[in-house]
Amino acid sequence: MSHRIEILDKSVVYDGFFKMIRYRLRHGLFEGGLSAPLTRELFERGHSVGVLPYDADRDEVLLIEQFRIGALDHPRGAWLMEIVAGIVEPGERPTDVARREAVEEADCRLQAIEPICEYLVSPGGTSESVALYCARMDSEGLDGGVHGHDHEGEDIKVHVVPFEEAMDMVETGIIHSAMPIIALQWLALHRDRLREAWQSD
Repeated sequence: MSHRIEILDKSVVYDGFFKMIRYRLRHGLFEGGLSAPLTRELFERGHSVGVLPYDADRDEVLLIEQFRIGALDHPRGAWLMEIVAGIVEPGERPTDVARREAVEEADCRLQAIEPICEYLVSPGGTSESVALYCARMDSEGLDGGVHGHDHEGEDIKVHVVPFEEAMDMVETGIIHSAMPIIALQWLALHRDRLREAWQSD
C-alpha cells in the first residue's frame, strides 16, 4: 500500500472560536492506486492536555464539574464531571499546561507528574490530540471550590472524591466523557505503584 496523499484543494470554511477546513484529496489504497477524490471537513481546535490530580495519602482524586456545549442534548445534562484540561498555547510544554490549568481550574498545585498516554480525540473529523497525565497533589481544602476565568466564561466546581467513588461514577455513567474515563482506568491499573511512590513518609 502507498501512504501517498494528494491534496487537490484546501479552504477555510469557518474561522471563529474554532476553525473548520475543507479538503478535497485522494489517498493511497490498500490494493494499490489512489482513491477517487474525497471531500472532508476538518475541525481544527488545537491540541489539549488533561491531568488527573491524585492524592496518594488520602487515596482521592480531583474532578471538576462544568457546563459543556457538546452535551447540551445529552440525557444526563450539559454539566459534566471531568478532569483538569486545557489547550496548548504556542511554545508551551504539555506539562506546563497541566500545571497552569490545575491552578486556574482548581487552585491545585501539582507535584510529580506521570505521563499516561497521547491519543487522537476523534480522527474522523478533528485534528485534536490529547496529552494525558496523572499528577501527585495534596487535596486538603480543595473540595467545593469554584474557579475559572470570567472573561472565558468559565464556572468550574471542584470535587475531591475517594478513588473508589470516582470509579463508581464511571461504572454508573455519571462520568461519561473520554478523558476522565481513560485517566481513571489508567490509575486503576497503576494505583498501587503510585501509592507506594507518592505516599508521604
